[in-house]
Amino acid sequence: MRIDKTTIKKISHLARLEFDENSAEKMSRDMSQILDWVEQLNEINTDNIEPLTTMSSEVNDMREDVSGTHLNHEAALKNAPKRDAEYFRVPKVLE
Repeated sequence: MRIDKTTIKKISHLARLEFDENSAEKMSRDMSQILDWVEQLNEINTDNIEPLTTMSSEVNDMREDVSGTHLNHEAALKNAPKRDAEYFRVPKVLE
């Protein structure tokens, strides 16, 4: 499929891109090659191929959700380098 300079200008305008004359010509050639390759994909016979719902056949094996003992509030604050009453004190991140 041939992409002409008019199409390149239209696409570049829509994408808010600017090309000089040499770059537009190279872009035209590159896009034509890409579309030619995609057209080749359309020629592949996929009649006996089952459609995919995912690209990977891997399954996530989840661990069982088991409740257990967790760190209580006071024990967690004991590990803090700085604290302010019942809260962790951290360096300011946002202005």
